[in-house]
Amino acid sequence: MSESLESDIATAAVSPKSASVDGNSVNQHPLGDQIEADKYLAAKRNATAKRVGIRFAKLKPPGTI
Repeated sequence: MSESLESDIATAAVSPKSASVDGNSVNQHPLGDQIEADKYLAAKRNATAKRVGIRFAKLKPPGTI
């Protein structure tokens, strides 16, 4: 996913759904939609992160067979 598309999604989630200049009314996106957009972007960032989730290792103390 390109960085510009992620920034477009983030901008759309926080910008008003609709606005009226003379009447001074602004409608926000529903909170649920904003949360879903945040979860989506966080999942995309975590999917491309370069780190190991779980690593298993056997430890042997020195001097044991």
